[in-house]
Amino acid sequence: MISRRQFSRALAVAGVTAPLLTPTATAKPSWGEIKQVRAGLLNIGYAELGPADGPVTILLHGWPYDIHSYQDVAPALAARGRRVLIPYLRGYGPTRFLHARTVRNGQQAALGSDVIAFMDALKIREATVAGFDWGARTACITAALWPERVRALVSVSGYLIVNLEQNQEPLSPQAELGWWYQYYFATERGVKGYTQNTYEFNKLIWKLASPQWNFDDATYARSATAWQNPDHVAIVVHNYRWRLQLAEGEHRYDGLERRLAEKPVISVPTITIASDFDGPNKSGAAYRKQFSGRYEHRVLDGIGHNVPQEAPEAFARAVLDVG
Repeated sequence: MISRRQFSRALAVAGVTAPLLTPTATAKPSWGEIKQVRAGLLNIGYAELGPADGPVTILLHGWPYDIHSYQDVAPALAARGRRVLIPYLRGYGPTRFLHARTVRNGQQAALGSDVIAFMDALKIREATVAGFDWGARTACITAALWPERVRALVSVSGYLIVNLEQNQEPLSPQAELGWWYQYYFATERGVKGYTQNTYEFNKLIWKLASPQWNFDDATYARSATAWQNPDHVAIVVHNYRWRLQLAEGEHRYDGLERRLAEKPVISVPTITIASDFDGPNKSGAAYRKQFSGRYEHRVLDGIGHNVPQEAPEAFARAVLDVG
């Protein structure tokens, strides 16, 4: 749970004077029963809060997390008139593929396409999209490829769209160390290890990615149920193998991937958020040129990777401020 000192610092950075919420790591989420909708290749499970006629905000989680990363953010947004939708990504929670023969594909264009299919299924013309980790990448992809569907964007760690060729370039040894799990998943031993030890593995990732976040067992266990999805391991492994060009994508996404490989500039209003997790990219300078519309970059010191759960006030404020 974020400390009072870290929380106050996050508020100051975001320019907040009146708190939107009090973060509580053990509070039971207030979104009630999880809904389901058939969308594209999936039957997507999602939470919904707020007025049905309010401006839509879609909150996207990452790996190894789930929709409970937004258990404090979502009610704060709903209380201010937002219709808040929090879908489980493919391979998480109650989201299921409609057909057994569909490729369990974790490539970036597939995840981005899922968001548009989700919006189409719910007859949503336009939404603010916000996320972290896989969710931030997916939000960026949605804004880059379908700007007419995105009112505004909030992205933790900035511009995360993958260019496969550039991704082959090595990083510094210290930076490569941080990606140890990516190389682990490239092996069959890694697949067996993640399958057998998902609970312990992901808890380690939480601790490494957010070293100052003292989450309790109840908080972790609440999210861990999402990884019991029968497609979870396949989606995670394919995602990371695809990034290293060790696994093929699907031809249905070739056109989208060609566009993403060109590093498209995002034109919608955007706030990017950086935390301690971002290391040398914390300033945002490395990706500033990728945003051409109204733009702001916010830095949260003392916060790890799971920004919406570690600093829910600052994340919620960014969503409200961006539009």
